[in-house]
Amino acid sequence: MDCRGQLKPVFALILINFAFAIVNILLKKVLDGGTNHMAIVTYRLSISAIFLAPIAYHWERKTRPTLTFQILCYLFLGALVGVTLSQYSFLLGLHYTSATFSCAFLNTVPVSTFLLALPFGLEKVNMKSKASRAKVLGAVICTAGAVLLTLYKGVPLIRPHSGDIKAHVDTMMSDKKTQRWAIGSLFLMAGSFMWSSWFLIQAKISKRYPSQCSSTVIFSFFGAIQSAVISSIVERNNAMWILKGKFEIMSIIYAGVVASGLCYVGLAWCVKQRGPVFTATFTPFTQIFAAIFDFSILHDQIYLGSVIGSILVIFGLYILLWGKSYDVEECDEKQSLTREDRSRNGDVESQGSLTVNSTCS
Repeated sequence: MDCRGQLKPVFALILINFAFAIVNILLKKVLDGGTNHMAIVTYRLSISAIFLAPIAYHWERKTRPTLTFQILCYLFLGALVGVTLSQYSFLLGLHYTSATFSCAFLNTVPVSTFLLALPFGLEKVNMKSKASRAKVLGAVICTAGAVLLTLYKGVPLIRPHSGDIKAHVDTMMSDKKTQRWAIGSLFLMAGSFMWSSWFLIQAKISKRYPSQCSSTVIFSFFGAIQSAVISSIVERNNAMWILKGKFEIMSIIYAGVVASGLCYVGLAWCVKQRGPVFTATFTPFTQIFAAIFDFSILHDQIYLGSVIGSILVIFGLYILLWGKSYDVEECDEKQSLTREDRSRNGDVESQGSLTVNSTCS
């Protein structure tokens, strides 16, 4: 793969996480306006399926492989875990916390993906290796940061005037507010874990059904049905399907077309090109972009616990990435040594056969 081919997934993932950050900011305002969580998920997935269906039909009609029952089962599972339940959990966590804080939990996705990849043989750990020790250390630090994000909020850091600190103390003394923050953290952790699972499922699907656009259409179709069924069971209220204004409608259309549509196609392509762990490592960019929009548009406060926890998560993440890159270098060296040994053995065998032939003659 040339340099341009290596940079394409990088630029694609940066743009994808930028789009995700915008979606998080828009949906935070929509949720604060009282729109139902599952209604948002159902609408955005339906819009994604309708938008991508004609594109997938014309773009991949000659290259699309046969859709078997086994592939359909994988797609249904991927939609349930990585689309319906993950988005539902994430939106609930977003409602209880803030956009920047919720994006901080996305930083745990690479480590969760790495830990989930171990039992499936997609990642290997040998504690005698420096690379493996670095990966384990990074996973531990990142997990500690996620726990800190969940349990500790801390004092406000942006414009911490006396009135802000007093209001913060009053907020922390309120059991109801503290309970909402803790519940939101648990939902965010669950959503991040399921999002990690989706990367592994998508890696499996990419090998058997490499049509990213078509698979995203099926993902969205299954996800829309699943979310509609779950919402009808959890909350039987027809009023939740009514959108209140143009901002809600435009935000959900953007979330459906861009986030659940184009971004999922891009993620599926990146997983196919560079693997699930590499694709998941770019999720911290979502928090960076969301923090910029959060402070400038929503004027939300930033807290000490969020900063310390995020630093630990990102620090652990890049220790893990260093270990993974070092592991790749070790594998390349072993493969090159193996090729050299095979070539030497081949030369010795050829010389031996020449000697035998000359003796026989």
